[in-house]
Order: sequence, then structure tokens, then C-alpha cells
Amino acid sequence: MSLVRVPGIAGAVVRFIRDYRGQYLRLTDERLEHIVRQHPEAATLGALAIEDALRHPDAVIVSPAAPDDRLYYRRHSGPDLGDKFLCVVVKSVDAFVVTAYVTARQKKGVRVWPETT
Repeated sequence: MSLVRVPGIAGAVVRFIRDYRGQYLRLTDERLEHIVRQHPEAATLGALAIEDALRHPDAVIVSPAAPDDRLYYRRHSGPDLGDKFLCVVVKSVDAFVVTAYVTARQKKGVRVWPETT
């Protein structure tokens, strides 16, 4: 993960995370704060779990609700969490992390990773 300070905005940081295809995706402080506030289960997994889901997803699906969004899923389990997935939502057009949340199952949609034949 690469960190870049944003000139003119005190303390603002943009993280650049390379996904499984080698594409750089942006994760801003504002989006990370949103995840912490709105999705505490995902927040407890931490920023490294988000990076891991982007680099090594179990599946990537085109969002059925927003075709420009990609849903990166990575399985996590533990005594407090159970057996669930961390889903990281990426706006593919802008290469931008929108949010991340914990879910019991993957959404239905076109799978882009792993590729199906």
C-alpha cells in the first residue's frame, strides 16, 4: 500500500492499493472513516484486510445494482465474526474504493474473478 499526502488538505491521505490484476485503486481517508463509522465489523478487520481482499479476492463480481461497481469478496472467520466475507466495493471507472462491509454471502452477479469458462 502506498500513501500519498494531498496538498492543500491538512492531514488528508490517499492510499493506493494494487489489486489482483495489478491495477492501482484509491482508498481515501474519507472512505476509510465512512467504513469505520458505518460498518464496524469491517472496521475491526482493519485496512490490511481491505488490502488483502483487493489483492487476493476469493471472488470479484459485477454489482447487480450498479454495473460500474465491482464487489471484491474475501472469506474471514473467527469466534466473534463467524464464517463470513469481507466485501470491498470498488467503482471500476474511477478505480476508487467506495466502502467495505461484512456479509454472510456473496451477491448474485456476473463473476469476473476467478474467470469462468
